[in-house]
Amino acid sequence: MSERVTIDIVDGVADVRLNRPNKRNALDLAMFGGLVRAGDDLKRQRGLRAVVLSGEGQDFCAGLDFRVFESMRDDEGWAGAIELPPGSGPAKAAGQRAAHIWTELPVPVIAAISGHALGGGLQIALGADIRMVAPDAKLSVMEIKWGLVPDMTGTQLLPELVGRDVAKELTFSGRILSGTEAFELGLATRVCADPRGSALELAHSIADRNPEAITAAKRLLDLAGRVDLETGFAAEQAEIGALVGSANQVEAVNAEFEARRPRFADRTEHTR
Repeated sequence: MSERVTIDIVDGVADVRLNRPNKRNALDLAMFGGLVRAGDDLKRQRGLRAVVLSGEGQDFCAGLDFRVFESMRDDEGWAGAIELPPGSGPAKAAGQRAAHIWTELPVPVIAAISGHALGGGLQIALGADIRMVAPDAKLSVMEIKWGLVPDMTGTQLLPELVGRDVAKELTFSGRILSGTEAFELGLATRVCADPRGSALELAHSIADRNPEAITAAKRLLDLAGRVDLETGFAAEQAEIGALVGSANQVEAVNAEFEARRPRFADRTEHTR
């Protein structure tokens, strides 16, 4: 695992951290590679129930490292220099994969945002299912400042959260939002004094639920608005049909009636 990204797994919860605090966890070649490899490894991690994604130190991620901008200016073809594991999803470019890899995990991913989440850093957070944000965090679709457009999946994911018109306003202006305004616009899920602590607490509570039901719920909710209703309703029935009477579903019921912590088996399906 790249030292740019660290992973610590406790009781099925992966604590994943961008690990470049002296540079506000800015994105360089090693960080892009580390993010993709971390997500790829976690997709195959048995017993994984939830992921918390945060930055070491005071910031989540301040966007692209200035040296990457210099290489872009000098046309050095920096993206081609990143060695990544094979991927089969819709994201092809390294930056897109660094953000989109988190949507490919079968378990919930919770981003904990403190300090700066700018440009590419914000787009990485968009790959999470849930975003916990500090009230004084600073978030921005900042690419326009550099004469660019978001190219790490942000143009496709941001409108789903805030609406097309607000996404355009944020992208055209590049203005900086506080965590509080981000929550008001729908960009953040919850405002927390301690985003990482709150994210870990939620992740561990998710880890105590039927993992097959959590994975099914993520699949269904990710379909919403992206397929027609007939397809979505049919998917609901397929998922509930597979869950009812399964060993983990029966264990959930028994644990509830017996007022004890459930003992779930690992998911039988590890890929989406």
